[in-house]
Amino acid sequence: MVNSLIAYCGAAAVPDDAWSRWNFDPPVLVALAALAFVVARGRGADARAGWGAMALMAVVFVSPLCALSSALFSVRVLHHVILVSAVAALLALAFPQRRAGRVPLPMLVAAHAVALWVWHAPGAYAWGLASVPAYWLMQLTLLGSAWLMWRAILSPATPSGLALVALAVTIGQMGLLGALIVFAAQPLYPVHFASTLAWGFTPLADQQLAGLLMWVPAMLPYLGAGLWRAWTSLRPAEAAL
Repeated sequence: MVNSLIAYCGAAAVPDDAWSRWNFDPPVLVALAALAFVVARGRGADARAGWGAMALMAVVFVSPLCALSSALFSVRVLHHVILVSAVAALLALAFPQRRAGRVPLPMLVAAHAVALWVWHAPGAYAWGLASVPAYWLMQLTLLGSAWLMWRAILSPATPSGLALVALAVTIGQMGLLGALIVFAAQPLYPVHFASTLAWGFTPLADQQLAGLLMWVPAMLPYLGAGLWRAWTSLRPAEAAL
């Protein structure tokens, strides 16, 4: 399949022009500036996490990675992995949930899993690239659901056992989705054949790389968070001051 219209990030980047393809879309720059203002004013609990989230958002939405994601499905998946596994986690550290949330963690985990699977179904994925509103709906639902889930997982009000189960379930469902993409017998997602070949990939190889990215590297932040939660739950309670 060929997707003739990429509504956001512009035409697919090719090796000759990739490094010049920066995205200076005013709404994106305004959103990043607003986040920088909030972090600089000390409104967040962890300034370093806030700056880190902002830097990663600049990478995925402003840098040439944006245009490259129009060329390669694997880069689009990398973009999504950075959003849900890294940006959302950093935002959860910067703007944490200190008390028990109104929505139970299992519901947040399920909502994020639904968002991830829906937007990586071939039809929904193609629709998400067909218009600017659909594109931003994709981005905001992926990031928003992941942020709410990460806030609950990292919250001290959440029992460590429940947080570990949530991380394990998320790792499992992402790994399953990645495996299904890797072992698909044919390309399932809209691609630009010319630009994909220009980067040295066939559409199927590009898709397999995308699945591997979601299957293995995407799990690392969740494993790290799980080890941290397990370690903190095993440490002896500190004496009250």
